[in-house]
Amino acid sequence: ALGHRRVLHLAADIASWTFEVRARELAARLAEVPGTQLRTARAPISMEDAVAAAGAALGAPGPRPTAIVCDDDKLAAGAYKAVRRLGLRVPDDISVTGLDDLALATAIDPELTTVRLDAELFGERGMAALLAVLEGRTPEGGDIPVQLVVRGSTAPPPG
Repeated sequence: ALGHRRVLHLAADIASWTFEVRARELAARLAEVPGTQLRTARAPISMEDAVAAAGAALGAPGPRPTAIVCDDDKLAAGAYKAVRRLGLRVPDDISVTGLDDLALATAIDPELTTVRLDAELFGERGMAALLAVLEGRTPEGGDIPVQLVVRGSTAPPPG
């Protein structure tokens, strides 16, 4: 909605269906917007790996992304460092988003725009599914509600 058309997905380098679904849905939604380019860089969920992956992706040839969508708030914090090391600013030059709404999201400056996921409910549903499988039952389905928490890390792309 802010107008970004060059997006970097800083993806968690973890074999998990949840991260696969996130990547697939992000690509599908961006494909619906004419003129959008999506690059993907993968990193384990650690600060050092996120800094390295984001830095390499932002320094690659071609037009620089104006937004970084991160699979996790920790990856987003690493993206902040990479952006700053390149002499750029969040969100003036590059917008950054995360996922989870960890305490870290309000500890960094500017505060991180992120998707709040109810970790307790996520754990409850996971345990219920595991118990159902162990008891030979089919786990119940259903979505877990999420909320976009808009903070200072996002803005329209630079003119």
